[in-house]
Amino acid sequence: MQAALNGQAKSLEILAFRLHGQEFCVKTTTIREIRGWVPATHLPHAPAEVVGVINLRGTVVPIVDLAVKLGMEAMVASERSAIVVAEVSGTVIGLLVDAVSDILTVASDNLQPVPQATIGGLDFSEGMIVTDSGMICFLNLQRLFGEGEFADCGIAA
Repeated sequence: MQAALNGQAKSLEILAFRLHGQEFCVKTTTIREIRGWVPATHLPHAPAEVVGVINLRGTVVPIVDLAVKLGMEAMVASERSAIVVAEVSGTVIGLLVDAVSDILTVASDNLQPVPQATIGGLDFSEGMIVTDSGMICFLNLQRLFGEGEFADCGIAA
């Protein structure tokens, strides 16, 4: 609010990435690192969106196909794919994405609400960021991955 009083627009630091040709982004404060694709070890009886787990410096980290989590077709990972390692509700997870696009600072007034006329269930989105090249769906990882999301996999927070 103070920034608005000083005539300065509040800005958002985001990491933008692609899934099936669409642009998405998350706050950079949730991101720990970005890694290239490495094969994951499959977990029996894991949720459909969990590709498996990887060893990240001695820590077992679940890898989630973000496209499946968002209701899209499953990704086919390749050497161009990336794993965005994020911390969500105290749990470290890897998000499988097609590619990381950019780290951006955008004015918060570029964030537009998701229209109410859209299909329900979009409460995981903070809104749409309008850019010169199009729109980016701004994801809220805390809402997308609820508390205890990976309890059935035996992965603790």
